[in-house]
Amino acid sequence: MAIPRQLPNAITIARIPLAVVFFVLLLLGGTYGVPDLALRWTAAILFIFAISTDWVDGYLARRYEIVSDFGKLWDPIADKLLTGAGFIGLAILGEVSWWIVAIILVREWGITIHRLMIVNEHVVAAAWMGKVKTAVQGVALAWALMPLHVVIGLPAWTLITFVLMLVVLVLTIWSGIDYVVAQVRGARRSR
Repeated sequence: MAIPRQLPNAITIARIPLAVVFFVLLLLGGTYGVPDLALRWTAAILFIFAISTDWVDGYLARRYEIVSDFGKLWDPIADKLLTGAGFIGLAILGEVSWWIVAIILVREWGITIHRLMIVNEHVVAAAWMGKVKTAVQGVALAWALMPLHVVIGLPAWTLITFVLMLVVLVLTIWSGIDYVVAQVRGARRSR
């Protein structure tokens, strides 16, 4: 069975407007301290759907041997827009600490800017550590986005969310260090 060659890239690009819609729904669902549970669930489900497409586009590209430089570059950017919207939205709503979000976003966008700066030399695909980090970010954000505090109680939900965000923070920093080390080694080898 053949699939259109641009399907993985189209799925990647679709995450960008989904991130915007998700962000708006998240903020509307938690505005003024009176959460709208229907909007919050909708935002959470949309996020889970959108972050799941990260696996789908990568699988299709590898399975049908249509991996492209466009996909290698834009897939992590689309991921960072989506997860960044989640982190920023949760921080705006006061559900995740700004200091955690700031460290994560500085690492995420610092590496993205570096990728864009060297794109004319070569395209840097996501390494396994970055993929693990993105998967854990997706799980942690999905947990934090679902209004489960209504079911399990706010103290338990807050503690679990905080622990998950600390795990995300450690993996984000670790994968950032892994990326920098790999780039330095690659630069030395190319000399």
